[in-house]
Amino acid sequence: MQRRLRAIALLAILALIALLTATSAQAAGGTRAPAVVKVGGDVALRTAGPGAACSYPEGQGTEAWLHCYTPFQIRSAYGLDAVGNPSTGTGLLGQGQTIVLVDAYGSPTATHDLQHFHDTFYPNLPNPNFEEHFPLGQPNYQNVAKGNGISGPAAAFGWSLESTLDFEWAYSVAPLAHLVLVAVPPAETLGVQGFPNLMKAIQDEVAAQPPGTVFSQSFGISENTFGGAAQVQAARFDETYKAALAKGDTVFASSGDWGTTGFVRAHKGSFTFTAPQGFWPASSPYVTSVGGTQLQDGWTWDPTCDVPFTTDFNPCYFNWLPGGFTEAVWNESWLPAATGGGVSSIYPRPSWQDVVAARIPGNHRGFPDLSWNAAVNGGVLVYTSAFPNGIPPGWYIFGGTSASSPQVTAVVALANQKQAATGHQPIGYLNPLLYQIGESGGAFRDILPVVQGTAVSGQLVNNQLFQYNADGSVGPDPVPGYPTLPGWDLTTGWGSPIAPAFINAITAARSAAP
Repeated sequence: MQRRLRAIALLAILALIALLTATSAQAAGGTRAPAVVKVGGDVALRTAGPGAACSYPEGQGTEAWLHCYTPFQIRSAYGLDAVGNPSTGTGLLGQGQTIVLVDAYGSPTATHDLQHFHDTFYPNLPNPNFEEHFPLGQPNYQNVAKGNGISGPAAAFGWSLESTLDFEWAYSVAPLAHLVLVAVPPAETLGVQGFPNLMKAIQDEVAAQPPGTVFSQSFGISENTFGGAAQVQAARFDETYKAALAKGDTVFASSGDWGTTGFVRAHKGSFTFTAPQGFWPASSPYVTSVGGTQLQDGWTWDPTCDVPFTTDFNPCYFNWLPGGFTEAVWNESWLPAATGGGVSSIYPRPSWQDVVAARIPGNHRGFPDLSWNAAVNGGVLVYTSAFPNGIPPGWYIFGGTSASSPQVTAVVALANQKQAATGHQPIGYLNPLLYQIGESGGAFRDILPVVQGTAVSGQLVNNQLFQYNADGSVGPDPVPGYPTLPGWDLTTGWGSPIAPAFINAITAARSAAP
């Protein structure tokens, strides 16, 4: 029987695109445990559990244990349907705004896949206003997802998934915006050699695009990767971000998917630092860092054990109950993955973070600044056809803070649309505004500690990564995380934006600024 892989976590560490699926969770005895169920058309679906957790579009089957969301469900959960209506094309849908998504390699089927996404969910709207830029030339790997290196076909395959997640879900929030995918090889995995190409591409887009452009970056590295040149290198790259802010643009970055655990470049990620790490560019004060949550809308996780897999999904771990609405810190022990967040070792605490200084150990920049759903169990539906011998064309569940950043970026594009309609300047440098409105209430859904079920995995109270034990169970990683607290914290920032109040608050604050 063929097993089709349908749940994919796209991790926001630069070019370390991890497919956390049936071959990614290390179980007892060196075997690899499944992380997705078989999909209809290949085998009969399980009937265990409360019912179907996810139904794929176009009759591609259901999942018994992993939940998923359509654009309409995400729009409802975050109040986006109150500010714009994709069915009628009215309201704030990104008209007149530009969103730039920066990735390595891009996707050879980007235009086709986004059109398919549009035809499935937003057929009443005009076709997507989308273009893909290849500043260094378009790579051609004949859709062959082969190779073992951090560049070349294998990397291009992973980055095609990352790119597709970025543009489809920026589109889902702002479907009438002008979307630009900038694809710049080589891929950069836990090192810094590829950053000059990436930053030059961003610099060129800053110059080429109109004021108020919003940028999303789904990549990052441990700050320690820069070594002794960290402050010099970061300052050099920050000049690009400063130029964007001076022009009225806004720059976002995903905060990472390994909690506080950082990977050692020399070992290509096979070894980790023993102390909590900050991740760049999310740690830059000139970038708005987007952390991750787990949205449980219409279902409630209820784990009673810490063994995710036996021969397949373990019902005592993935058990869920119908009903409920919870948004918790993202920390999925079965992957394992957790929202990045912590304290920079490079940047001093900016003045706009003085209001949360008591929450940040020491006197350095804390991040993330805000958050959005990043879960895989509760992930977003993505259509991809780029590398058919890597994964078959079709619909998949994607997650990671790579999903968070483009969606929040698109929300700010909506705010810029409102600013333009009222004759005001674009939002621009967002961070000072966030810390101005954060304590006023209403603009964010505060992410609080949550305990679900009776297993340790259900204690969603911090961003300490989990690890697999020899017996197939999961337990906390040795590197400590940071607690999720009422108000601002080092795991989810101010929390998740509630679109109507958030847009009203930041536009009012921006319009009142000198």
